[in-house]
Amino acid sequence: MPSEPKCISPKEAWQICQQDSRALLVDIRSSMEYLFVGHPVGAIHVPWIDEPEWVINPNFVTEIRKLMLGGISGDSGNNVPIILICRSGKRSKDAGMKLIEADFTNVYHVGEGFEGDLDEHHHRSTIGGWRYHNLPWEQC
Repeated sequence: MPSEPKCISPKEAWQICQQDSRALLVDIRSSMEYLFVGHPVGAIHVPWIDEPEWVINPNFVTEIRKLMLGGISGDSGNNVPIILICRSGKRSKDAGMKLIEADFTNVYHVGEGFEGDLDEHHHRSTIGGWRYHNLPWEQC
């Protein structure tokens, strides 16, 4: 069993979602980021860390299990592809490690995240990320 989630690009994540209807694309950013910065089309929001306390969600693993058992993925097994995305790939890796510790076996994280890293002018979405690659996204 892997000790950390497999790091994939935004395009690879989109491709997995298109090829496997069971795949769960989970946006783990805060509610504010998810709503106002935008999120991938079809992503399910389960925050890893959220306001107002800004602590790790103690129910994160349980919430992911509910998504699988509730039929959203169409499969109750731990082999469903779970793709986690955050802003720049750091939180999604940590959240993915927690899922692997809970015996999930097919966990990915989008290494560039939704917005990518900061460029030399401290701007995001200019050198990487879901939006940079022009993949489908929306915002409220």
